Amino acid sequence: MEKANGLIEVFKIFQNAESYFEERSKDQSKRLILNQLLIICVFTFLYGIVMGSYHSFLQSLIAGLKVTFLFISAILICFPSFYVIQQVLSSKMTLKQMIFIILSGFVLTAAIAISFAPIVILFQLTGGNYHFLQLLHVSIFVFSGIFGMRLMIEALKFACEKKDIYPRIGVNVFRIWMIILAFVGIQIAWNLRPFLSNKTEEFKLFRKYEGNFYTAIIYSVQQLTNPAIPDNQNDFNEDKRNPINEKSQINDTALVNLLNKLNGTDTTVTLTFKRR
Repeated sequence: MEKANGLIEVFKIFQNAESYFEERSKDQSKRLILNQLLIICVFTFLYGIVMGSYHSFLQSLIAGLKVTFLFISAILICFPSFYVIQQVLSSKMTLKQMIFIILSGFVLTAAIAISFAPIVILFQLTGGNYHFLQLLHVSIFVFSGIFGMRLMIEALKFACEKKDIYPRIGVNVFRIWMIILAFVGIQIAWNLRPFLSNKTEEFKLFRKYEGNFYTAIIYSVQQLTNPAIPDNQNDFNEDKRNPINEKSQINDTALVNLLNKLNGTDTTVTLTFKRR
């Protein structure tokens, strides 16, 4: 019963952020921070389960672990820079207070994201398009992330205006830090893909093809607005490169090397050959 009350206490911030932070400043504890981490892990894992369930059971389990790792690793990677910058700005906040504020934002982000799970399941069951689901998940993360970051800013403003333990300029610096946090999250997510595999693909733990997050989003938008465009996503896959072109390229390289040996370092012969 006590554990349940501890977990419920984490969600009181949704009702009144200012009073919540004021109360916690008097009674912050390690237990509350651990409960925040537990809530983040559980919610992100469940959301990943929903994401991967579009493909298979194994994909859903892996996606659950990946989404949890994405959130936790983003916090661990970005928090040291946040802490050091606050110290440089002469912030009077303690380490626990900083951790508490950052985790509160992530708790809200994870809670809003998991609240969209029934909508995601609806589109999956009614034959939602793969590219549409990709954009839907990105939209959910962006939408929930905005609320989480807004909560962190409110907490810092409260610490600045009401408690006088946080410098005013620190709020503006924190906005820049949030942009960096967003880019770090995108980079981690891109390297952890796929979270949501197409049903026509086999299960893969990680993708190998190149590109970036932004071109992938543009490609998905093009697939939705103009379905007549052939789905060439797998053309980037190294496992599915055209074997004929690859073999031809190897033969060309061997022939060029042979000509170079016969003609010394005659680069003209090499360049002429390449043009053909």
